[in-house]
Amino acid sequence: MITAHLDSDDVARTPMIAPSLLSADFARLADEVARVADADWLHVDVMDAHFVPNLTLGRPVVEAIHAVSPVPLDCHLMIEAPERWAPGYAELGSRNVTVHAEACTGDPRDVARDIRAAGALAGLALKPGTPLERYEEVLRDFDTLLVMTVEPGFGGQAFMAEVLPKVRRARELVDTGHLQVLVEVDGGINADTIAQAAEAGADVFVAGSAVYGADDPSRAIAALRDLATPAAG
Repeated sequence: MITAHLDSDDVARTPMIAPSLLSADFARLADEVARVADADWLHVDVMDAHFVPNLTLGRPVVEAIHAVSPVPLDCHLMIEAPERWAPGYAELGSRNVTVHAEACTGDPRDVARDIRAAGALAGLALKPGTPLERYEEVLRDFDTLLVMTVEPGFGGQAFMAEVLPKVRRARELVDTGHLQVLVEVDGGINADTIAQAAEAGADVFVAGSAVYGADDPSRAIAALRDLATPAAG
């Protein structure tokens, strides 16, 4: 069985920008996807109105997005019992599929195995109030760690700097060889906050309105990458 794994391009300490489609115009998704062709990943939030109070996209729409996206999909499943649905999103060809630790009904390592077997990287997301320490051993079976810097469920929230110690701890675990994961941050990432997150040790930056709210998303992506690069170096 062939499983997904981190490669040299993934683990290079070059900041990766993942625009969040949640901030795009849903009436013209194909056009909105094309506007971020310079990104590293396209962050797609799947919400079920149960784990979080909002309802967004499901698999048929994500499949259509994948068909037209010039960059790999980074699917963030904010849904209950994600082990039931996550492998299906990996089978679509997503580069990374992330589930919430708080939503798993069993051992999160089981869903990580299934996501990888279906061809994607496996990610584990933690809400702002969820301790990293509880999942340090579990994360050995994952490829990405998504640290939420807002409460999940809605776009446009303010960045929670108090979550950065969790990012720093994750970076320490990676740098000391205890974990091999990409550290991703999601929520309130913009020109004013990205350097803080990069300095704390993040690799992947989810940015919604900072990209899709810009007149030129391509220039916004480049500017965010530049702002993160000195801190990440």
